[in-house]
Order: sequence, then C-alpha cells, then structure tokens
Amino acid sequence: MDTVDPAQADGPALPVTRSDEEWRADLSPLEYHVLRESGTEAPWSGEYVSTKTPGTYSCRACGTALFRSDAKFDSHCGWPSFFTPLAGDRVTEILDTSHGMRRIEVRCASCGSHLGHVFEGEGYDTPTDLRYCINSVCLTLDPE
Repeated sequence: MDTVDPAQADGPALPVTRSDEEWRADLSPLEYHVLRESGTEAPWSGEYVSTKTPGTYSCRACGTALFRSDAKFDSHCGWPSFFTPLAGDRVTEILDTSHGMRRIEVRCASCGSHLGHVFEGEGYDTPTDLRYCINSVCLTLDPE
C-alpha cells in the first residue's frame, strides 16, 4: 500500500478548494468536525453502518464518487467498511501517527476531506486484504 509522508500531504493544489468559512456554512457541525478536522463519529451511530442498498457512496463534502456498494462488507467494527475504493485515484492515503498509533488515513482526493482509515492484514474474507473504515457522516449514498 503506497502512502504519502505527512510532510508532503498537502502537495499540489486540490481540484476542490474552499475557504474554511464556506466549509462551515455547508456542513453540519459533526460533518465539519469529521471531514475537515479529521474527527471520528461514534461507532454504530452512522446511517450507513448496516445499509445494504445498492449504489455509489460519494464524498459528502464535494460529491466525488468514492466507493460502490458491492465493495462494502460487514466488518462489525461500527463503521461502514469497504475492501476497495471505486478507483485508486479517488482517495489519498496518508501516514497518520496521531494518538500514539501508526495508521493510514484516507482522504477524498478531490477536496482533501478526512474520510477514515484503511487497515490491512486483518483476515477478512474479501477480494483484497484491506478494510477502508469510513465514517458514515463523510458519505452520501446515491442508490441505483
């Protein structure tokens, strides 16, 4: 899994750029906290934890399509889990050493919003060895 060094995470300008005031005006306080401040919603509280509806999950901040429902699986972790993004260029993976842990943060490649984390080597029976653990509040489901 390729990752970006945190010092290089800002890199080139992202396609969707907005001021902090614009993000605050368009997002609820919880959405803003998770998407723009890298927060986390409480486990089992999100609307998409158990959803089985076929469709596409998009970034709630900018609308970029990120995950398909056929890549969603039950990991029993309290957040929606996917084994792969819609396309590799839809998300950015960044080394996260906050809270005394070593994890890989997942951000929307279009707007830079925090989505969650990706883990590997957990032994789930999926086509990849990855679990994209994504906050429901970061997603919007577009049903088929």
